[in-house]
Amino acid sequence: MSFEERNTWAGLVASVPGVIVYTVWMLVIARDTPVDRIDWVWPMVSTIVAGIVVAIAVSIVWGIVQSRRDPDTDHRSDVRDREIATQGDRVGQAFLVFGGLAALVLCAVQAPLFWIANAVYAGFALSAIIGSLARLGLYYRGMP
Repeated sequence: MSFEERNTWAGLVASVPGVIVYTVWMLVIARDTPVDRIDWVWPMVSTIVAGIVVAIAVSIVWGIVQSRRDPDTDHRSDVRDREIATQGDRVGQAFLVFGGLAALVLCAVQAPLFWIANAVYAGFALSAIIGSLARLGLYYRGMP
């Protein structure tokens, strides 16, 4: 497994639970609090930072284990890895655009900041998750 593929898996392992935790956190708070009064900044920032830290830690530990288990195998990225990363990024960027457009529409109708911020967050989250899934699909099914 190459460095790029391992990082893709590490990103998914960290981002999917982070998005789920943040979503559940906000749903629980929203049961009793109007959305314009929800303090969403700290939960959003903390789950983003935790996701980044977990992804880095998983990638490092996985890399150490992988290199000790199979020290003779070259785990460096090659041209195929870069092409897969580019294709995955293209797929993921579409969802980033959708999140940005949703935020613009919400700004136009003067929606509460909670909804605008969460539209942007959803765009970034979907971009990362779906882009990673696209990369993994290309790794396991091949390039078109």
